[in-house]
Amino acid sequence: MRVISGTAKGRPLKAVPGTGTRPTTDKVKEAIFSMIGPYFDGGKVLDLFAGTGGLGIEALSRGMDRAVFIDLEYKSLEVVKANLKATGLENQAEVYKNDAERALKALAKREAAFDLVFLDPPYRLKSGDKLMGKMDELGLLEDEATIVLEYESSFEYPEHFGKFNRLRKAEYGETAVSVYKYRLNANSADESQEEEHHDGI
Repeated sequence: MRVISGTAKGRPLKAVPGTGTRPTTDKVKEAIFSMIGPYFDGGKVLDLFAGTGGLGIEALSRGMDRAVFIDLEYKSLEVVKANLKATGLENQAEVYKNDAERALKALAKREAAFDLVFLDPPYRLKSGDKLMGKMDELGLLEDEATIVLEYESSFEYPEHFGKFNRLRKAEYGETAVSVYKYRLNANSADESQEEEHHDGI
């Protein structure tokens, strides 16, 4: 694994030891950033199930100002910190040990708000839409925020719910990625969406 583009392009990223973490492959990561970027003019990113931190680090490398990395596993957090140091991005990042819902409540108390969120929960958890709803409820999302939800391709999330509208969906083998746009004043009845596409690997 490596940083694909931006200020830290080409820097190698460590993997989390063992089989408990399923890192996003470079190919899928490249596809995700071609859908949502590929580059950014500032903003704050939340990497909620950080794993190696590869998605949040890629966003920083491509122009995001600040990132918050959350994971429940100590070994993941150690890898995130090592990868931030290796890419020279540690001064733009905060790393916390917490579960997802507690982390969201803690961030809300600090009045944090994010422009980009990566949600890559373990495949056994089908809680992506619930977590997005919680972010809306807690005021953690800027208007027009982008949420990237990664999940098992055999599962399906709704195209529209609450203030979230799916712009893109792509499949890469057993992995599916849906990109949602958050709009504070969303009326899902008159939202337009881009055509979905499926990429086989």
